[in-house]
Amino acid sequence: MTEARAGEEPADLTAAEHRMWEAYRTGSVCDLSSPGYRREVPPGAADRDDPHGEHVWGPERGVRAGVVALLLLHGPAPVPGKVASLKMRGVRITGRLDLSGGTVGPYVELQSCRFDSEVQLSEARFGTLRLINCAIPRLEAARLHTEGDLHMPRCRVARGIRLTDAQIGTDLLISQAVVQRDSKGRAITADGMSVAQDFQAELLETYGELSLRGAKVGVSMNLRGARLRNPYGRYALNAPQLTVERTLYLTSIAMDYGPGGSGSSTPPYGLGLTPTRGQRAQRFECRGGMRLDDGRFGDAIDFYGARFVLTDEQEISLRRIQTPEFRFVGERPERGRVVVSGAKVVKLVDTSTSWPGPGGVSIEGFVYENLAPRGHFPLDRRLAWVEAAAVEYSPEPYERLAAVLRASGEDADAREVLLAKQRRRRTTLPPAAKAWGYLQDWTVVYGYRPGRAALWMAVLWAAGALLFSQHKPPPIKGDEHPHWNAALYALDLLLPVIDLGQEGQWKVAGGWQWGAATLVVLGWILATTVAAGASRLLRRG
Repeated sequence: MTEARAGEEPADLTAAEHRMWEAYRTGSVCDLSSPGYRREVPPGAADRDDPHGEHVWGPERGVRAGVVALLLLHGPAPVPGKVASLKMRGVRITGRLDLSGGTVGPYVELQSCRFDSEVQLSEARFGTLRLINCAIPRLEAARLHTEGDLHMPRCRVARGIRLTDAQIGTDLLISQAVVQRDSKGRAITADGMSVAQDFQAELLETYGELSLRGAKVGVSMNLRGARLRNPYGRYALNAPQLTVERTLYLTSIAMDYGPGGSGSSTPPYGLGLTPTRGQRAQRFECRGGMRLDDGRFGDAIDFYGARFVLTDEQEISLRRIQTPEFRFVGERPERGRVVVSGAKVVKLVDTSTSWPGPGGVSIEGFVYENLAPRGHFPLDRRLAWVEAAAVEYSPEPYERLAAVLRASGEDADAREVLLAKQRRRRTTLPPAAKAWGYLQDWTVVYGYRPGRAALWMAVLWAAGALLFSQHKPPPIKGDEHPHWNAALYALDLLLPVIDLGQEGQWKVAGGWQWGAATLVVLGWILATTVAAGASRLLRRG
């Protein structure tokens, strides 16, 4: 390209470049696609205009990257009454488009275009940039700054996207994009990126790590129906310290929508909502580990219908996340682990079939205030969830569940949880303490069923009264003794400390003495277990 002054049209422009130059001045679309592309499409035309297809685009559809850069950085003044902008369709950009560090004022929209080499936008500044259904070898845009949107719907990127520390002024849209990995195994690297409004990535497909470490999203982040795959590394989604001011959607997507055709500038926001029962849907699928440790989500994090395919070493790691609502209602992972240790949520929404089995869950320090299960989630299944998470005994998960149940008015279920805690604790005790535990369980159920203590007392009292009704022992003091009453005598033997005036007044010997001693011992054992249970209940209160 010959040297040209700012705003001056170079002398050696091709016919296609001249059309682009003139279209820029009027803000119109430079359309180099096949004739009839926007009207009735003749046979084979769609394939010829597909930027991702194998059909070769000739020089009549090509513009040099250097001319595009000149136009965007030092373009001519617009025709009076018009607004200059670069809008192209069906164009092949030859060479490496490098706008690093530059400031691009005009609106930029490229539809169904093909780039021969990587696009370099590092530290560039744009108003709004839209690349729609384009074929891009690689996008290098670290520290990119846009005042408006960055759109890349339906694009296919062969060697990854880099948006490290980028600042997007409004929305980031990469719905239906297909992104392959770079030389480091990452499909999208957007660590430290800031999106002022929505991050839309519905039906996104990645083949490498999606890295969003420390990224911030001002409204919602939407990965409905996305398919994240990384068979080359540990994580398919690696986003510790991610902040989303509203909701993170990792859910299925309802497919009953009309996708935008090639003639529309941008696909509609929110291609489809989370599906209702019976709707055709595509699941969010993550083939590889997921890390959202220390994330902050202002409204919720939603896993409705999500599917995870993990190896034994991989995790869905949600350590120390904080959110008002955690919706874990996807498919049960067959392998790997789900870790929510240290997480803090207000409402836990889950199903009995969404959690892995024994050894596949870690909930140590997981704080939740309300349970809102979807479908039938009986208490025995909830206890199995707690026990599956506690490979080694820990009281905290049981106590948290009991506190939540008690706060919701389910006192009976709370007592069952605390009873399960005592029985689980018993398995870790030495033999003597274990035997004492069994005794407390058999007699008063660790104090959580006080009616059983009264039943034992009634049985022993009746047995003692029946026993001593067959025998009237002589008094110790012949002239000073109460009236003999077998029932009161048996009750006096059973009740420690309390004196009913019968014990110690009669001379029992032989087998009767052994019977009296047995009642005294059983009374003390029963009283001790009742006191232990009462003390436990008082500590709980």
